[in-house]
Amino acid sequence: MARLTDANVSIAEEIIARYPRAKSALIPLLHLAQEQDGWVTDEAMRHIAELIGVTPAEVLGTGTFYEMFKFEPVGKYLINVCGTMSCALLGADDLMHAAEEELGIHEGGTTDDGMFTLHRAECQAACTEAPCLQVNYRFKFRATPVEVRQLISDLRSGRLDDEVPPHGTLARIRQHIPADRGVGAVDPADVTEPPAWISAASQGGAS
Repeated sequence: MARLTDANVSIAEEIIARYPRAKSALIPLLHLAQEQDGWVTDEAMRHIAELIGVTPAEVLGTGTFYEMFKFEPVGKYLINVCGTMSCALLGADDLMHAAEEELGIHEGGTTDDGMFTLHRAECQAACTEAPCLQVNYRFKFRATPVEVRQLISDLRSGRLDDEVPPHGTLARIRQHIPADRGVGAVDPADVTEPPAWISAASQGGAS
């Protein structure tokens, strides 16, 4: 179970510097840890706690509130089949059965090669496009069992590598804010005047 790499520590320090209080960077750092290993390891949580001055329990307590963070190994591709009402009525079970047969695993399992994990998900907020599923949180709308099998085949072969990055990768381009373009991280306890934009708005309203 890995701590953050030296390269990711440098990224973490840049992220932390954007916030007036280090612990405000907790969620972005959880994403960074998950991108590194595909899931959030115990060692990574301890490392994050050290970096932002909180306890590992606080890191875990925050992270487990969010479904996207995984705290045990998952496959390179996490397939979430929506099973809530609209999708259930329009064939979600057929999608799940097709995925189980194609992958040779049951719902909740991971293939022996570590490439796929299959889960049933709660509402994915695409009820008008039911039945739907996600692969690493990339949507597939109005899916059919035949399309599910083809999707898995395409993922296995690498044909979708340009479209679906490994689990944990939110974006292929990382945000970088030059030091001279930041808003300035000021601890709320040190603020003695209203924000500049309030002053500017007040002056505009008075003119």
